[in-house]
Amino acid sequence: MEIAKKTVELLLQIKAIKLQPQDPFTWASGWNSPIYCDNRLSLSYPKVRKFLCDSLVSEISEKYQGADAIAGVATGAIAMGILVAEAMDLPFVYVRPEAKSHGRKNQIEGQLPENAKVIVIEDLISTGGSSLKAVSALREAGAEVLGMAALFTYGFKVSSDNFDQAQCDLFTLSNYEVLIEQAVASGYVNSQDQNTLSDWRVAPDQWNK
Repeated sequence: MEIAKKTVELLLQIKAIKLQPQDPFTWASGWNSPIYCDNRLSLSYPKVRKFLCDSLVSEISEKYQGADAIAGVATGAIAMGILVAEAMDLPFVYVRPEAKSHGRKNQIEGQLPENAKVIVIEDLISTGGSSLKAVSALREAGAEVLGMAALFTYGFKVSSDNFDQAQCDLFTLSNYEVLIEQAVASGYVNSQDQNTLSDWRVAPDQWNK
């Protein structure tokens, strides 16, 4: 829980997570949202990225045994995946959303050990669709995916259903519930905004239409 609280505290401080209940964002999917999360900003803050990397390494080392490689989901998790792989002294690859249409037509970039046991690194989990495409590509390449480690999840039911269906274990350093608790405790949002943020999570595709 301390890691979860510290994670969202740091992401709020550097504005990697922004909460704007009264002035919502519009996602690429067309959803209106009171929250926007860009964890790539953490890479510009040495102390923040070190905390996130160290926390991922600690959790991975405790949760999974015998990993042969680390895979980052392109593009958001490439840099953090490299940091984790370096800290764990493991090979690194990254997975594109789809295979290139030219050259070697790779979807997985880098040298994946044969029959490798892989940990997948992701920066953010929303519905889980793009993340699980990477899992599928690794499995098709002969890898055994031990699990996925991500920085943050919105905790949508559709994402947990998708991960269950794909039989892929997922853990995240922090989540939406912890974020709201910390945002209220720190005075970042008020009680009215808290209700708005809670309502959005129930039906994000319909919120504020």
